[in-house]
Parts: sequence; structure tokens; C-alpha cells
Amino acid sequence: MDNLLVVINVLGFLLLVGLLYSMHRKKISFSKRVFTGLGLGIGFGLILHVAYSAESEILAQSVSWISIVGTGYIKFLQMIVIPLVFISILGAFTKVTIGKNFGKMAGLILGILVGTTAIAAVIGIASSMLFGLDASEIVQGEAEAARGLSIEERSASVADKALPDQILDLLPANPFLDFTGARPTSTIGVVIFAAFLGFAYLALRRRDEENANLVKKGIDALYSLIMGVVRIVLRLTPYGILAIIAKTVATSDFAAIYSLGKFVLASYVALLVMFVIHLIIITLSGLNPITYVKKTAEALLFAFTSRSSAGTLPLNIKTQTDRLGVPDGIANFAGSFGLSIGQNGCAGVYPAMLAVMIAPTVGQNPLEPTFLITLIAIVAISSFGVAGVGGGATFAAILVLSALNLPVALAGLLISVEPLIDMGRTALNVSGSMTAGVTTARATGELNRDIYNDSIEHQSIEAS
Repeated sequence: MDNLLVVINVLGFLLLVGLLYSMHRKKISFSKRVFTGLGLGIGFGLILHVAYSAESEILAQSVSWISIVGTGYIKFLQMIVIPLVFISILGAFTKVTIGKNFGKMAGLILGILVGTTAIAAVIGIASSMLFGLDASEIVQGEAEAARGLSIEERSASVADKALPDQILDLLPANPFLDFTGARPTSTIGVVIFAAFLGFAYLALRRRDEENANLVKKGIDALYSLIMGVVRIVLRLTPYGILAIIAKTVATSDFAAIYSLGKFVLASYVALLVMFVIHLIIITLSGLNPITYVKKTAEALLFAFTSRSSAGTLPLNIKTQTDRLGVPDGIANFAGSFGLSIGQNGCAGVYPAMLAVMIAPTVGQNPLEPTFLITLIAIVAISSFGVAGVGGGATFAAILVLSALNLPVALAGLLISVEPLIDMGRTALNVSGSMTAGVTTARATGELNRDIYNDSIEHQSIEAS
């Protein structure tokens, strides 16, 4: 009987996949299919959640089959991240979209990413204080205790790493190793290696134009091939979102979410306020923020459902270049560095909120000016360190809490609502990198405003 129910659940999911495919055959817009996939995933996930208990073996087996589509899609996206970053940045040099402005471009991107992370920390602090968050109010069960112990063990190697060592970890000692994604900072390493090759190409073009033209032809051909793979994978987005959100809703612990509602609400208030800051930055750049929201909605939605900044990178870059008018080089630098440096959600809002929540448990007044100034400074500096250790929000929290001599184990108290909060954090991270890309392109005079202002109906990411 159990196996029959699993088969019924999987068939129900496949029917929804078929519905999305029929919408594709009828040439319904990509945006509508993405949001339809979200709605169907929420509805199907709720049905599974109500029909079975969280510990149900039927639900576990059903979700494992559904995950073939969701997790499989994320793996395909991750598959093309490194090749896409490498060829896009190298291709930008052959198209002469990077040259004299390189230093200014890199400085602006890093400055915006780190600066907005410091602002995100201030907003996280304010939200924690507004809602009166206190870690001592949270009931610690077995799961929380186990998570706290795990974080404490991992902090031993993470927190002791000096900032110079973390910066050195960004550099590619072996680029071929980085092409395998073996290091937490592999993406940044590939960016740096591609930039070196790009500058070597520019030097070659001045000395030997004939060979430089051969190199350019090869790079252009490879670029076209990689972008073909990107388009194929992005066409699967509606199905991936359907599967990912269905699994998330079906397996969520709503009782825990209810009991920690104040913490979830405070987190999302901070995340939303920071997103408004992004829109203000876009506005100050002389661009329409409503246009930005419309054109980035699909990328942000995927980041929200997948909880993967790396998985969202291809969609992030395509959105910047095809819809926002950002040149390839700037889009790739902003997207790639945004994976691990200056993450507004994971490295800004989250560790700042945790620090304010945990401080009272050790007798530290979180309202003390010295504590607040130190916290903001550490968050900004540590946003570089996240790349050196990998692991996103947890590692950012370890770095900040350790620097402030606060108990890192208490970071495990929110484990039951971590997935829900992480969805919003990831979307904000991606928005931060796209904001950096758009703002930098505008400041360097390379933003194509015709593309930015063009109707979204003419800019389907999957077909471009």
C-alpha cells in the first residue's frame, strides 16, 4: 500500500510537469511558466504536507523521487557555473569591454558589495532590537543542541584563520584544480585566472595581431557553445522551481516556524528593508527601480526557492546582460564575487542579528555603542572571510561571533527555521550582486539603457 501511495504522489507530480510542458508548447511566456511552477509547487507541497506526517516514510520516498527534478536542475546549473564565468570574462576582454576601466570596475563592485553588507548589518541590528530578540528565550531541544555542537567543532578551524590568509585563499595557485570546483573559493580563482588570460590577450593583440585574431575566434566559438548549454539548462527552470518548492513546503516544520515566528518575522523585515536599500541605490543611479524588480523577479525567485547563490549564477548573469544591459565582464565579476564576498543576507543581516540576540546571554549589553560599532566593522571585514572558508551563513556567523567572543554554539538554536530564513537571505545575496553589477556599469558608462528600459516581453532569458 505504501508503495502505491508513493507511485500516486509521483504521478501527481509528473502531471504538473506535463502541465508546465503544455504551457511551453503553447508558447506561454517564460515568466508566466516560472510563476505557475511556483504556485503549483506550493499547492502540491501543501497537499503532501497535510496528507502525511513529517516522519512519514511515504513522504520521504515521494520527496526523494521529486528531488530528481529539483536537485538535478540545481546540479545542471552548478555544472555550467565555472565554464560560464571563465569564458564570459575572457570573452569580455576580446570584445574590449574591459580595459582602462578594469581597476575602477573591480573597485566599484567590491566597494558596493562590502558597503551594502555593512548597511545590512545595521539593518539586522535594528530589526533585532525592534523585535526584542533574545537567544535565551528559545527552547533548546536535541536537534538544536546537536547543531550547536557541530558548529562549535567547526569553529575551531574557521575562526582561527587570519584575514590575510583568507585573502590569499582567493588566489588561484592551481587554476586547473579550481576548474573542478574543489575549493570553496574556486569560482573567484577562475575569475582571477580568466582576467590574467584576458590581459595577456590584450598584450598579444598589440604585438601579434594575426595570432590574437586566431585566439579571439576560438574564444568566440567556445563562448557561443557555452551559452548554448546555458540556454538549454535555463529552459528547465519552471520544472526545477516546481520540484524545489514542492519539497520545501512538504517537509517544512510549521509548528517550529510558528513557535519561532518572531524570529522569522524579524529576519524578513530586515531582508525586505535591505532590498528596498538596493532599490534606492538603483534609483540614485538614475534608473527605474520598478523595471529592476520586474526584470530580476525570475532570478530572485529561483534564488529564494533553491537557496543556492551558486546555482542561481547563470540566471543572475543572463538577467544582468540580457535584461539589465550590463556588459558580460561586469556581470560576471559582480555575480562571481557576489557568491562569496559581501553577501548582504548571509554575511550581513544574519550574523548581525545573531550577535545581538546572543550578546545578552553572556551579560553583554547589545545597545552599547562600542559593541555596535565593533560588530558592524567585523561583519564588513568578515564578509571577505566567508569566501575563504565556504559554507555561507553558518561560517559568517562563526567568524563574527568568535571575533566578539560570543558562544558560537547558540547559532544552532534556529536550526528548525533555518531553511525558511535562508530562502530570503539567498535572494537578497543575489539581488546585492545584481545591484553591484548594474550600479558599476552605470558608473563606468557601459550600461546599455536601451536594454534596461526595453519591455521584458522582448527579453526571454531562455531563448536569447
